[in-house]
Amino acid sequence: MVDIDDAPQQIAEKIRGGRTALGIEFGSTRIKAVLIDDTYRTIASGDYQWASHLEDGLWTYSLDEVWKGLQSAYASMANDVYNAYGERLTSIGHIGFSAMMHGYLAFDKAGELLVPFRTWQNTNTHEAHEKLSELFQYNIPERWSVAHLYQAVLNGEEHVDKVDYITTLAGYVHWKLTGKKVLGVGDASGMFPIDPATKTYETEFLDRFDALDEIAGQPWKIEDLLPVPLVAGTPAGELTAEGAKLLDPTGTLQPGIVLAPPEGDAGTGMVATNSVRVRTGNVSAGTSIFAMVVLEHKLERLHPEVDLVTTPAGDLAGMSHANNFTSDLNAWVRMFSEFAEAIGHPVDAGTLFGTLFRAAISDKADKNAGGLLNYCFYSGEFLAGLPEGRPVLARGPESHFTLANLMRAQLFSAFSPVKIGMDVMTKDEGVQIDSLVGHGGIFTTPKVAQKILAAAFDTPIKVMATAAEGGAWGMAVLADYLWHAPCPLDEYLDTRVFADAQSTTEEPDAQDVEGFEDFFARFQRGLSIEKAAIEAIGLETK
Repeated sequence: MVDIDDAPQQIAEKIRGGRTALGIEFGSTRIKAVLIDDTYRTIASGDYQWASHLEDGLWTYSLDEVWKGLQSAYASMANDVYNAYGERLTSIGHIGFSAMMHGYLAFDKAGELLVPFRTWQNTNTHEAHEKLSELFQYNIPERWSVAHLYQAVLNGEEHVDKVDYITTLAGYVHWKLTGKKVLGVGDASGMFPIDPATKTYETEFLDRFDALDEIAGQPWKIEDLLPVPLVAGTPAGELTAEGAKLLDPTGTLQPGIVLAPPEGDAGTGMVATNSVRVRTGNVSAGTSIFAMVVLEHKLERLHPEVDLVTTPAGDLAGMSHANNFTSDLNAWVRMFSEFAEAIGHPVDAGTLFGTLFRAAISDKADKNAGGLLNYCFYSGEFLAGLPEGRPVLARGPESHFTLANLMRAQLFSAFSPVKIGMDVMTKDEGVQIDSLVGHGGIFTTPKVAQKILAAAFDTPIKVMATAAEGGAWGMAVLADYLWHAPCPLDEYLDTRVFADAQSTTEEPDAQDVEGFEDFFARFQRGLSIEKAAIEAIGLETK
């Protein structure tokens, strides 16, 4: 999909001249490739739909599909270029890869994967989370790579003594395309704690980890297993001949292109919303959701509800991360789509989502969702103390069970888990926020999610014109930043990328805030319903 006004011949000239940057992001449900020009406009894109699956009770994606999806998304983007501008992509100015953060990709000395990729969705690492958080006095979430590694050690898994390298999904793809075992500092901060002063791993924590009884007998040290962290703007290697064929099997794309440090979806979300400056924040919503604020200083106390990660420039940020967001919502919309088809009136996705979402803020919706209670948990949720997930809709016999209230309960439910950690930062730690920007496809329906989020956080929510571009666009911007690295990242974004950006801001409505707080109190009181569902309904029940 092209988002440009220049004549095709002008864009073609930019493509031939290498005045382009490509970002490819591996999201939870889609792999997306976005090509931008030197004015940061999308000139071509392509995507590939995929989904995680359970294997031996753990969420995973196969590496074969990683490459199939990458090649498909790239080919779709390259075909977009040819159809729009008549150009074959032989070269690109810069390239960058990003992906869902955390998880566990472990390889032996021969570069062979030791166990299936364990994604951020898995919550089987609670013991490791508790022990490492206590050891460091620093929150180590269940999703983090070091938690996965340590849990494997605690479990006595056979592969542990063979581990030679661990990385994230973005780091894995980058490694295979360049031969470089590096990672953007933001993505690295979701593997092991980063010292914001040195922009690399916390040395004291590395030593404490290696001194653990279970680790001391291993044939490796943790620092030797981790990729090297790089701040944004640092050249991170070149596309090799083998890498070029992996990305573009047709052989059209030539090697030698310089790549940006591979980043996580948190970092690309910060870039895409111009939220890398201190006291700015963003809410990035997709299959999962996280709210981030760039901190003025470290938090005073250890809070399990708040992850401490960094911006792509290495500055400390607090994150409230919830594993669940749109999966349950999408399932309900699919059901309404099936109904529309069944009565002979199929509706396109845009119209269907827009109609249902607008019902949630219509006059027909009660401010507190009419007494309805919804739990959107497809997978476990640390913030809610849930080891697994079961989507649940509950109501009393006198609840106002209407379409408007159903959709309002769906949106309230989706934003409730992330509010838990955000309240810790703003209410318990007094974190100050100058601006909070919504980001992700849910914000493309004007006003709706923006209004609901403003009620959830009781703060103004800005949505920028780039909100629908997503992390792939943010990664393309980070790839372009390689040309401008002498300029600090926040200044580069302010003065070049977002200098003329358009945005809308939704102020919190007092009645909406009151309604959300009522729902949220019931949501927390009713978590026993969700826990009972976990006991009563099998994880893989068809």
